[in-house]
Amino acid sequence: MAEEPVRRKVLGRSRQANVPGGRAHSYRVKVTPEEKDRLAALAGEQQVSVPRLLVEAALTGGSETPTQRREAMAELFAIRRVLSNNAININQMAKAVNVDGEIRPEAVGFLQEARDLVLHLDALVEGLARP
Repeated sequence: MAEEPVRRKVLGRSRQANVPGGRAHSYRVKVTPEEKDRLAALAGEQQVSVPRLLVEAALTGGSETPTQRREAMAELFAIRRVLSNNAININQMAKAVNVDGEIRPEAVGFLQEARDLVLHLDALVEGLARP
């Protein structure tokens, strides 16, 4: 891909948003060192705190968390922006082909990148559609 989609922090934050009156209850969870490392790794991947990871995972019943959905949306917006920018280039290539009847070698690679981006977009949308 010519440009990697921008991810993370576009629509989210690592900690949960404040709520009026604060959170009155807390829980203490004991984990093994291995579980601690796995939780920290998962939280790091999603760029959220471990408490937020645990709350979102528990309250969604193992399905997609709000953080994961926001990240997917951010990636979709980034892909949309790249495709929008590439539309101008594709239009210019089409005009050039109409003039001389030949596709330039650099255009072939560019069109393959655009195809790959669309396939990635399809996979993301399909992933969002799953319950």
